[in-house]
Amino acid sequence: MYGVDSTQIQEIIPFRRVTRLPGAPPFVRGLINVRGTIVTVIDLGLRLDPACLPVDDGSVLLARYHDRTVGLVVDEVLDVRGVVVEALPEQSANGDGGGVIRGLSNVDACAVVILDLDAMMHPILLS
Repeated sequence: MYGVDSTQIQEIIPFRRVTRLPGAPPFVRGLINVRGTIVTVIDLGLRLDPACLPVDDGSVLLARYHDRTVGLVVDEVLDVRGVVVEALPEQSANGDGGGVIRGLSNVDACAVVILDLDAMMHPILLS
């Protein structure tokens, strides 16, 4: 289970058909038009684990990244709530997470990995 900073999320919309971008990596699903704004859509599951199957339904989190809106495809949104984020030890922060893990939290006795959306989007959108 993953979590993100809800202050970066503008809206949650149902998954919709995307227009594929030739030459883009598999986790960049393509583009959608949201009320006149062209939004790049990224599949978080594929971004974090290339062995995952692409999500063809579910939800798209519309997130702010600098001056852009980015769509993040997720299987489902379970809840929106405030949590306490425990920082990772320095050696773990530079490990397998590729610098995209901000910390950990515990919600209803389940571990939640808190993602750093800025760190995740930077290499993709080169902003």
